[in-house]
Amino acid sequence: MKFVDEAFIDISAGDGGAGCVSFRHEKYKEFGGPNGGDGGRGGHVFAVADPNLNTLVDFRFSRRHDAKRGEHGMGSDMFGAAGDDITLKMPVGTIITDAETGEVLYELLNPGEVITIAKGGDGGFGNLRFKSAINRAPRQKTPGWPGEKKSLKLELKVLADVGLLGMPNAGKSTFITAVSNARPRIADYPFTTLHPNLGVVRVGPEQSFVVADLPGLIEGASEGAGLGHLFLRHLTRTRLLLHIVDMAPFDEGVDVVAQAKAIVNELKKYDTDLYKKPRWLVLNKLDMVDKDERVALIKDFVKRFKFKGPVFEISALTREGCEPLVKEIYKHVKAQQVAEQTPEVIDPRFVNTPDA
Repeated sequence: MKFVDEAFIDISAGDGGAGCVSFRHEKYKEFGGPNGGDGGRGGHVFAVADPNLNTLVDFRFSRRHDAKRGEHGMGSDMFGAAGDDITLKMPVGTIITDAETGEVLYELLNPGEVITIAKGGDGGFGNLRFKSAINRAPRQKTPGWPGEKKSLKLELKVLADVGLLGMPNAGKSTFITAVSNARPRIADYPFTTLHPNLGVVRVGPEQSFVVADLPGLIEGASEGAGLGHLFLRHLTRTRLLLHIVDMAPFDEGVDVVAQAKAIVNELKKYDTDLYKKPRWLVLNKLDMVDKDERVALIKDFVKRFKFKGPVFEISALTREGCEPLVKEIYKHVKAQQVAEQTPEVIDPRFVNTPDA
């Protein structure tokens, strides 16, 4: 299935049905009185977060979505039936914005969450509503109210705890395959990954986290070069970034430090908040480096790169060093989850209290 993380749709809730003007006609009842019913409400448009979806491709080819209008009121005190609602299934992590103003309207963050994105119009009043002591035979009615109509932009940001950064062919897909249940395409050439892949990493019973593998970044990505910049939005909700570096590039003349700095610069140009997220350095493909040269190579890289955060040495192909890294990631993710759920402790000395 094609991965689509952006789409535009036009939605229209149903209009309300009109009220009815009618009078009761029965034998031996000369003044039967009004019995015109109200119109039915128009159908609503709902959006539901479906955990079984991971793309917006259905909305790329189906842009228009209209709910049914309500039926008109009828005589004999019969109200019109409500219009049928429609429900649009969207992936978890979808952001719904107004296509004209850019205002964020809704976010679907929890599986099964249902929101009303367009409200159907209320039905109009029949003449039964206008009966009073001084108006025994009203002939008034009101039309139904129009339903909401909107032009929306749908944007998908995958929900992952950890995001992988790196140049093409740095071994990100091999890493996510080694530690999770994801099986992305892997080959010995750059730009193998063309869309984000999600994998669930199991650390223990009821202990897991989600990793997102994105297409590799290249220098100039923030200006549109390559594919990686198209998917950087998916890293905005992550709690941790893993910067994976290829320590054994095919071209021996490549400066891996310069490549690593280019990735950091592109991240900073794209979004300063994303740049400030916790970021760990993962030195990959060390199985292809002679053991006698590893220590010196790693020291030289860290010194030139001037990285002050955690540094991990792994081989995603042989899975060397992956298990300790996974355990540390889980500890970090769990600590952040606990911190997000713990309310702030407010010092009572700084709470405003009314004067006695």
